[in-house]
Amino acid sequence: MSRTAVTVAGRPVTRGARRRLAATLAGAVGLLGALAVALPSPAGAADCSAGYVALTYDDGPKPATTTTLLNALRSAGLRATFFNQGNAVQANPALARAQRDAGMWIGNHSWSHPHMTQLNQAQMTTEISQTQQAIQNATGTAPRLFRPPYGETNNTLKTVQAQFGLTEVLWNVDSQDWNNASTAQIVQAASTLQNGGVILMHDGYQTTINAIPQIAANLASRNLCTGMISPTTGRAVAPTDTPTTTTTTTTTSSQPGTGSCTATYRESQRWGDRFNGEVTIRAGSAPISSWTATVTVTSPQKVSATWNGTPSWDSSGNVMTMKPNGNGSLAAGASTTFGFTVMANGQWRAPTVSCRTP
Repeated sequence: MSRTAVTVAGRPVTRGARRRLAATLAGAVGLLGALAVALPSPAGAADCSAGYVALTYDDGPKPATTTTLLNALRSAGLRATFFNQGNAVQANPALARAQRDAGMWIGNHSWSHPHMTQLNQAQMTTEISQTQQAIQNATGTAPRLFRPPYGETNNTLKTVQAQFGLTEVLWNVDSQDWNNASTAQIVQAASTLQNGGVILMHDGYQTTINAIPQIAANLASRNLCTGMISPTTGRAVAPTDTPTTTTTTTTTSSQPGTGSCTATYRESQRWGDRFNGEVTIRAGSAPISSWTATVTVTSPQKVSATWNGTPSWDSSGNVMTMKPNGNGSLAAGASTTFGFTVMANGQWRAPTVSCRTP
């Protein structure tokens, strides 16, 4: 067997020198490995090595507490699932949008919080369908999760849920906040969460809001992160989405003798082949009697569905004119929203929007 001479800078290296060089290189590699182990993770990077848990809040949205609850969750870097009542969403649609805009997930918690198992199938269907529609109208997205009030369920209710493509979500940890639990007791309950676990809490209690910083610290100390609830298993899993943010294209127009309006666009949800957009129409410093919005998409995009407005299109199909359903009057500074689904067809550019007053 032939041997190849080892050279450095063109000079032969003796066997002893080669052994010393190998030892030096081995030592350097070992040192680098030790340094790699000792280096801390990037600042602010969450360690989710122990898995994910789901924080859930029922019975909202509530004008007295929802905003404070959202602020506390965002300050702690936590995401949660809000199981909303349909009647509360209808009365407070802006709060439902605030939940969505804060990166939270929204589920269906019935329309009026009845004992569902005491209803007949038609009544169950009404409770669920009205809530699906209210949340869709407010946020642009219909829920995929349903939590029965009081955790009460039966086969009839499960059948109705399936008709709406809903996954039933209960819990394996009860914070007892509804039963006058203290902040310390709520924190203690959350400390028992394990990977995949779901904790029941409620929108409406200051003790629950006060517990958030300690819950966040405890989860971080155990390398647990807050996740979404899987619509397949009903358990907490790693988020598969990125919290949507507002991307705004705004145009203000008015005609003499009328108030002005502003149109603001945001993408609210995205899938592999389409996305939902939402436009907020806001009156200026004077009230307006009506409004007309224009939405222009980029070919080959096509609008496939709309809600909360009456649409029409130009001959190209790329320019949509949206008018209000019924009375479009807005008080000074007041706003309304409409939404639409765009089939991307490979083009993901955001639509442009404008509005005008009569």
